[in-house]
Amino acid sequence: MSLRKQGANKGATTAFLISTPESGVDSISVTYAMMDPVMTVARPLAAFATASAAGIAENIVDPEKRGLPMASDRTCTVDACCDGTDCPPEEHKNHHSILQKIGAGTRYAITDYWGDIAGWFFVGLVLAGLIAALIPDDLLIRHMGQGGLKAMFIMLAVGMPLYICATASTPIAAALILKGVSPGAALVFLLAGPATNITSLTVLFGMLGKRATTIYFGTIALFAILCGLALDQVYLSLGLSAQAVMGKASETMPEWLKISGAFMLLVFSIRPLCSGLVGIFSAKNKQDHDADGACCQEKNEIPLKDSHIDPSCSCGCSDNK
Repeated sequence: MSLRKQGANKGATTAFLISTPESGVDSISVTYAMMDPVMTVARPLAAFATASAAGIAENIVDPEKRGLPMASDRTCTVDACCDGTDCPPEEHKNHHSILQKIGAGTRYAITDYWGDIAGWFFVGLVLAGLIAALIPDDLLIRHMGQGGLKAMFIMLAVGMPLYICATASTPIAAALILKGVSPGAALVFLLAGPATNITSLTVLFGMLGKRATTIYFGTIALFAILCGLALDQVYLSLGLSAQAVMGKASETMPEWLKISGAFMLLVFSIRPLCSGLVGIFSAKNKQDHDADGACCQEKNEIPLKDSHIDPSCSCGCSDNK
């Protein structure tokens, strides 16, 4: 929305909306660690092709005659020492040392950024474990083991309605491949899952319009299937078994480094996970309190936890007087 307000046309905005959730440094790194080099290369390339095609199609179908007024935000990202308006870049670059910039970036990475995706990442790990433990191998192999259009459409139907980030979708896709799903079908899930979900429809309608939203979803569906079919052919031509090479990249790391990394990841995850749980319970308590208030209001009373218990309320009520 910020890019759109600053003057980006619908095509550029559409391309950004597709490429950003489908690929990033974090998701590419996790893909290499949990899957294999072929998928690591194919994922960002497919995201780039999909985003470019959607952006170009949008500009051709619905060209804009004039741009929106620019209003760039050039505030310092280290400590907001200046807004960038009265402080030119030549002067501002001397405000902070390289160590201060690295420190600011590191703090952002392990607090704000990881805090945003930590919960979803662990949800992805749990779902991957459930898939590996509960779904029979022959079930997925029978329907999606050989790839083809049927497998692609199944994964498209599963991935498009979900709300899941690119990093969290990676362990789920890895578990599906280990269960016998073709790598092309897994790629469809990796492309469609992060870039589309039902809840984003209303936002896209309001920001881009119905025509642009239709192009957005249609291009993702078409290119996800085409890229999935192409990836299956790549594995076939190279004579690679996706199940055999899955997760082999982690074997290049020494054991002490893997254990240390896992420990650091858990330490960094404590705060965001606890904050997420507190937020969930706080929302639940607020709903209960609101319900109690409405219940007692009907009797011209007030909710009070330590008062007599009204059978129709979850807490007690006491007389206003």
